[in-house]
Amino acid sequence: MIRFSQGIRFFKIYFIFFRYNFNRDLIHRRFKRLHFFTYFNPWSFRNHYGRAEALRITLETLGPIFIKFGQMLSTRPDLLPADIIMELSKLQDRVPPFSSEQVVRILERVYHLPLQKVFQQFDRNPLASASIAQVHSAVLFSGEKVVVKVLRPGLKKQLRKDLDLLYFIARLTQRWWSQGYRLRPVELVREYEEVIFNELDLMREAANASTLRRNFLHSPLMYVPKIHWEYTRKNVLVIERIYGVQISDFATLQKRGVNFKKLAESGVEIFFTQVFRDCFFHADMHPGNLFVDVEDPENPRYLGVDFGIMGTLGPEDQYYLAENLLAFFHRDYRRVAELHVKSGWVPARTRIDQLESAIRTVSEPIFERPLGEISFAALLIRLFQIAERFEMEIQPQLLLLQKTLLNIEGLGRQLYPALDLWKTAKPFLERYVRERQDLRSLVESFLNNLPKKLSKIPELVERMLGNLEPAAYPEPKEKETEVKEDIVV
Repeated sequence: MIRFSQGIRFFKIYFIFFRYNFNRDLIHRRFKRLHFFTYFNPWSFRNHYGRAEALRITLETLGPIFIKFGQMLSTRPDLLPADIIMELSKLQDRVPPFSSEQVVRILERVYHLPLQKVFQQFDRNPLASASIAQVHSAVLFSGEKVVVKVLRPGLKKQLRKDLDLLYFIARLTQRWWSQGYRLRPVELVREYEEVIFNELDLMREAANASTLRRNFLHSPLMYVPKIHWEYTRKNVLVIERIYGVQISDFATLQKRGVNFKKLAESGVEIFFTQVFRDCFFHADMHPGNLFVDVEDPENPRYLGVDFGIMGTLGPEDQYYLAENLLAFFHRDYRRVAELHVKSGWVPARTRIDQLESAIRTVSEPIFERPLGEISFAALLIRLFQIAERFEMEIQPQLLLLQKTLLNIEGLGRQLYPALDLWKTAKPFLERYVRERQDLRSLVESFLNNLPKKLSKIPELVERMLGNLEPAAYPEPKEKETEVKEDIVV
């Protein structure tokens, strides 16, 4: 049951949706019974945004919780059309900061000390402010310059209110929209709830940053700042301060003479290195989270921040993904269909020839264009939608990967429009598959799995011995001798 305060918020959301002309698709085609509501909206039909752009602007207007929800929706190409997925991937959460007095109170409560005894210097003016937290610059007594990330106060309470409202809207959608069953709105809100509450634990983010830093410790492609664990808590993160140009600031990058071609290709290389070497990738690589070290403009280096959302791939998913991409590159659609079945991404009962035909129908028109003009991410989106018809089981890690690839490719093409993602990716894929299939790799895989296999030997022997034991048959009963007793009368 919706409360009075939630009712007010609900109608505010309603008017914002109609202000940006979102009613064109949402009401006229889907909610025909609610058509009369359009007459109560003074902004209706004033703005002529496309449906995808209207949805993005609406979510940005509604505030940080809805922006985060939109970012999560951008990872679901199995549910939403490609144009909406592409538009939602542009969402970035920039919100007004909370007061410096609140920041000081939070920090002093966390450290049980006055702020001047924790930091040599602390700038009360925030460097940046987002939906979950805001960051301030500081200097430790060791002289090291750091960034202090502080969770927004009262966030959980506000989050719970908006989540309750999202659940209410989701149930309405599921009941009144004929296609609501396919969108699975309640399940989406539940998934968002899990993601957003994970982001509220800054110790988790610190652990992600530490792992990524170790993976790229001596890399010329990317630098990950150091975590100061002694100052980090669940609601406070202290990390080394980095200096660079935000990657969306093209004018400054151009002024500094940055090699845009190399910068774009390095972004693709970083992504595939994380996926196929480390099985651990930054899944929130939008322009707001990426900076560039421009000290050597010919060899620019990425500087990573915000490690709240990371993706992982298991060895099997990693291998099947590489094989799939290579098969696509060679237009071997039957191999793609077979890999989908073999990996368990679609049911084993799926007819290979039908899946092959569907994949060919999507892919052939795209591959008729020059490789440099092909959108890798858009192709993956179409393939997820095709696979849904064949009851593809949604893999969360693959959806995160698809979203990250969408961001990387979009950013790369902005930096260098002639970026050929296939050309940059192909050597990684071929090298990975070759290494996976060579003798050394097979031996290493065998040795890695040997302890697990050996641990099962006692159980195996016990079963064998159990099968060798003679069957226990019942003893034959002795034939009863009939004894005639004298009857005494």
